[in-house]
Amino acid sequence: MKKTLRVMKFGGTSVGDATCIGRVAQIVKDVSRQGSVVTVVSAMRGVTNRLIEAAGRAEAGERDSFHANFADLREQHQAALARLIQDPQRRDQIGAYLEKIFDEGKRLCEGTALLRELTPRTLDLISSLGERLSAPLVAGALVELGVRSEPVEATELIVTDSCHGGADPLMDRTRKRAEARLRPLLDQGVVPVVTGFIGATEGGTLTTLGRGGSDYSATILGAVLDADEIIIWTDVDGVLTADPRLVPDARTIPEISYREASELAYFGAKVLHPKTLHAVAEAGIPVWIRNSFAPERIGTKITPKGRSNGGGVKALTAIRDVALITVGGPGIVGVPDVVGRTFATTAE
Repeated sequence: MKKTLRVMKFGGTSVGDATCIGRVAQIVKDVSRQGSVVTVVSAMRGVTNRLIEAAGRAEAGERDSFHANFADLREQHQAALARLIQDPQRRDQIGAYLEKIFDEGKRLCEGTALLRELTPRTLDLISSLGERLSAPLVAGALVELGVRSEPVEATELIVTDSCHGGADPLMDRTRKRAEARLRPLLDQGVVPVVTGFIGATEGGTLTTLGRGGSDYSATILGAVLDADEIIIWTDVDGVLTADPRLVPDARTIPEISYREASELAYFGAKVLHPKTLHAVAEAGIPVWIRNSFAPERIGTKITPKGRSNGGGVKALTAIRDVALITVGGPGIVGVPDVVGRTFATTAE
């Protein structure tokens, strides 16, 4: 009988420090007893922001500043490593790998500082370092709990177009690569820990899927591996009826449709990346939003049709700092292509 396959993604707050990563490893271990698991991880909390800040400082030629950024990041990851991995040999191996990534990041920033130019391709390389640093830590924490695990870089799996900073997957090619790389590990009972947010062109050039793109990574892999379900672990109890920071008594919605969840994400809800559900819409794979800090809570189930609540409002969301532009005047009456030119101008 076919084993159940779950793809589980853990966000930055869920892997924020050693304690959080330990909690994540226990969740993965518990779920792995029920079937196969592919784990997708974000960078540790705040790391991507600091990497982007380091890249900006490098572009401005501020060498001391970006070196200070990398020193802080090294301290954060080494502290987590020391707490998570007790075996000295394994700790040294992971530590050496982390150092290799830090050295790569510093070289990229040195080159940027020298040229005083930060290209989209270079920014993708620098901003992707956080996921590449967190995946070995999570895999190592699983091994400490007796779970066979291996970090896997998504550049080996997710094939994308060449749009740096917001690439889209090429699903057929991704399916072939993901099956070839991950299926043998799953058949051996190994839990792959995949870097979220990252892909690569067919030629191997690293790309990113956009900020918050680890959710999208999980659903892409879930779709191409024909997963039974995808679980996005975050720091809230699911999709809520409103922003709990603004509405203290906001409640968790038990079940919601793909369309409703996509609309909420597009119009400002932070619980999902706006593209997350694109990959699974055709396959109809259920997607759960659950709280890694309270795994006993059931969360929200996102399904193709959702569940009716009798026609009432299910949730409210808002986008801050919106500007309204009105285009008018007698000079535009009868002008050909005025709508197209208006959108092109605002897009620029």
